[in-house]
Amino acid sequence: MSERALRGTRLGATSYESDAGIDFAPRQDIEYVCPNEHRFIMPFSVEADVPPTWECKVCGAVALLVDGTPPEEKAGKPARTHWDMLMERRTVADLEEVLAERLAVLRDGGITGSDSVRPAPARTIAGRAKKSAAAAKASTVKAPAAPAGKPKTTSARSAARKTAAHTGD
Repeated sequence: MSERALRGTRLGATSYESDAGIDFAPRQDIEYVCPNEHRFIMPFSVEADVPPTWECKVCGAVALLVDGTPPEEKAGKPARTHWDMLMERRTVADLEEVLAERLAVLRDGGITGSDSVRPAPARTIAGRAKKSAAAAKASTVKAPAAPAGKPKTTSARSAARKTAAHTGD
């Protein structure tokens, strides 16, 4: 095929195939109705299992199949609470024994408030100033002398600015 045959066409944007001679899969139209009386039709394959509920296209509520039986309510498990999970591991007698032990430790002063609360690390402005002063001193010792004229790279410019700032120029 020559280059001129494709000139001016939009490749990938337009299909040159037609729908002639294509047999589509057989379909069935199923009607649903939601509690707000919105009715809509959904196409399904003849071979597909039709669900008894579908989300309403208008309001988003659960729509039921027209002339169908409503789905059975599933028996869900009750929510397990912390107490339920605790009772699976311990008996009430065990819990009373643990409580008595912990109360005895507290009454004897075994656990104090200072043991349970840790102080936060000291992050003060003075501490930051000391660190920045030490870093500045270390950088002035390691920084080479700035060459005369304008530095050509950004790292050289920033080094020149640091040197000028520390020397008091």
